[in-house]
Amino acid sequence: MRSWLSLSGFLTATFAACAVGGFFTATSVGTWYRTLRKPGWNPPAWLFGPVWTVLYVMMAAAAWRVWPLRQQSGVAAVILGFFVQLVLNAGWSACFFGLRKPGAALGEIVLLWLLLVWLLWRFWMLDRWAGVLWAPYVLWVSFATGLNFAIWRLNAICRQSGRPARVQAAGGTTARNTAKK
Repeated sequence: MRSWLSLSGFLTATFAACAVGGFFTATSVGTWYRTLRKPGWNPPAWLFGPVWTVLYVMMAAAAWRVWPLRQQSGVAAVILGFFVQLVLNAGWSACFFGLRKPGAALGEIVLLWLLLVWLLWRFWMLDRWAGVLWAPYVLWVSFATGLNFAIWRLNAICRQSGRPARVQAAGGTTARNTAKK
């Protein structure tokens, strides 16, 4: 039987990683991030909070579903992988927003994505519902990886050419940002 106490433990660990990532995000999202060039398919800022909240709950539930199987061979590695991905998840925010290094964050998110795909496979093999709960996270991080690449590339081109960045305003309009980087 799955314990509600173990679910609360997974939720606590997951939202602790969320809090760490949120701390780093808050340092730059309203300032530096606004100065970056972004692709036209960049989601609106209001979407990230609700999506991540749902994903964090689903991540915790997926790990909770396999927790009772921890005595089986290989399951301890899956549980360890879950906690490692939480560190990588928070680490991406530290790289991208805290250090303001989209290139470093891109390398980090690729590692995260590889681990998430492995975990998806393992969750699916151990408990189908755990795999179903994990799949949206893998899809979102796949999208986020593409977005991270696009932001890194757009801003690398901007730095190389010496052109000012175009800032996407809340209403979808763009304005030139002439601040020196």
